[in-house]
Amino acid sequence: MKVLGLKDVVRKDVPIYYRRLFSGIIVLELMNKKTAERKIDFSIETKPTGQKAIIVKLAEAVDYPLIPVIHEIKQYIDNLDGDGGLPLE
Repeated sequence: MKVLGLKDVVRKDVPIYYRRLFSGIIVLELMNKKTAERKIDFSIETKPTGQKAIIVKLAEAVDYPLIPVIHEIKQYIDNLDGDGGLPLE
């Protein structure tokens, strides 16, 4: 399982400055080189210690074990956020 990309990302307006909410479409490569696109909602919350807590909610089922999928998506989002790839507004 591999995350190929994240597209149509939209940041939702939230008045809390340490929490950012997003929605978009995740592109996954599943077994047998099969690709799947699923709608997701995710949030990035900065804790007082400076650590980021990423929460991912898939709107549609994935034909793959859920824990590895969520783990890979969280890593991808963390890398994308660190590189400045998420919308600022």
